Amino acid sequence: MSVGTDHDTAAFAVESIRRWWNGCGHQQYPHATRLLITADAGGSNSYRTRAWKTELAALAAQAGLEITVCHFPPGTSKWNKIEHRLFAHITTNWRGRPLTSHEVIVNSIAATTTRTGLTVCAQLDTSTYATGVQISDRQMDALPVTRHAWHGDWNYTLHPAPPQRGTDDARRDPPTQRPEGPDRTWLRAPALTGLTPAQWETLIEKLSVVRHAQREAQLHDRRGGARSVASGTGRRSALTLDDRAAITVLDLRFSTPKPVLEELFEVTRTTVNNVIRQTRPLLDLVGHAPKPTGVRFNSLAELARFATDAGTPPPPKIKSAC
Repeated sequence: MSVGTDHDTAAFAVESIRRWWNGCGHQQYPHATRLLITADAGGSNSYRTRAWKTELAALAAQAGLEITVCHFPPGTSKWNKIEHRLFAHITTNWRGRPLTSHEVIVNSIAATTTRTGLTVCAQLDTSTYATGVQISDRQMDALPVTRHAWHGDWNYTLHPAPPQRGTDDARRDPPTQRPEGPDRTWLRAPALTGLTPAQWETLIEKLSVVRHAQREAQLHDRRGGARSVASGTGRRSALTLDDRAAITVLDLRFSTPKPVLEELFEVTRTTVNNVIRQTRPLLDLVGHAPKPTGVRFNSLAELARFATDAGTPPPPKIKSAC
């Protein structure tokens, strides 16, 4: 159990789950791929609380777990088995004892035992948790969540990110090779992205996690169930994630006209619009908000000159097209 010293927020609730998983959960269940959480209908883990689902999505991505949440109907929280298997014994153990400090509370919880073998681990969480956190509609739309057919508001699953390097090979998806295509590395120049090369790579890694999870959730809904073939066996997109991020950043930072982006990336107007519509919420989800520079490129030639002046000239093919 986690005993907090700050506000009871969704972030605190999910951090308590994270502490359990990192502390003993993954050791007790080393081959687990999914986690079931039964939760009340209200409070910091309410089914109406957007921050609760957002924080759980982050945990699913970090732990590589498929997290299913089932909320008890309003007014039925006492049906939750934890009330009878744990909380009732804690209440009995500290009955009549003045809870004068956090130390007394933690020690009283940790000292709870039963004749059937119950033991409790209690920790003090001294972190601070902000209140009033706002989650936008775009951020919610980007969450890798699947609502269940029965009472989807109360029952839903948050899908995990792809397993990180070094995890069990049996759980790792086959590596996805980037499709061959034009050299667009010059578009990662700090003058265009507003980020250093290292920061850009970090951004792409974060986007890869949330985009994979979002894609898996969308495919799960479309299929009506779990995948039957390995990830990465479908048709490959002509645009890499780098390309998608670059299109969106150029649009946000320089208000680059769509015809310029069409010519630069050799795609249609519809593809450009779809890429921006899909990628902007992902940037919001990972906390990256490109700021407009006030500079506008009205042609591919202007963009190429800007990059050249910044010390990152485009490849000869782009120059000849200008």
